Amino acid sequence: MIVGLPLMTDSRSVSFDLHVSYRQAYLVDETDDAMGPGDLLRDHPTHPVGIIRVADGCAFLITGLHTGTVGFSVTVADHDPGADTEGYEDIVEISFESEAGQVSLHECGGEKFHELPELPAGPGWYRLRYHAQDMDKAAEIDTSREIIDRYLLQIWPQSESVPRVVKSASGSLAYWRQPR
Repeated sequence: MIVGLPLMTDSRSVSFDLHVSYRQAYLVDETDDAMGPGDLLRDHPTHPVGIIRVADGCAFLITGLHTGTVGFSVTVADHDPGADTEGYEDIVEISFESEAGQVSLHECGGEKFHELPELPAGPGWYRLRYHAQDMDKAAEIDTSREIIDRYLLQIWPQSESVPRVVKSASGSLAYWRQPR
């Protein structure tokens, strides 16, 4: 190993323009047939993270933009890739169980989806770290075909653990963390 260079991890990343409606996108386990909001509308009761909610093989991802296109990247790694605290205003984490070991990202309504890299440990528990930038600016604009807000979702194997807020700087995250 060369001193001063970071140790490389086995990770795969994809980036794409994501169309959102009603500020929504869904990470769906390949075995999950249900896409209804149900329990996904409820945040964690004791450790609210606001902009991502998980239930039954599905994660509900909230964006600042109501309708339009957001920038979206997903990194799937074999261990924690580290939070990008310099590049994003808000960062939250939550546990997610995959029965299939394969997930995809669905746009609101489920008509279009984006294939994601295979999960490295197969079926089991994973950690989701959701990064957000410019949610407040996008929420003010409400609808746009231009990319205003951008997101990074990191996924890696980790035992189930308590949700947590890593970084919180926007009014949007504060709003979504309030009890409803």
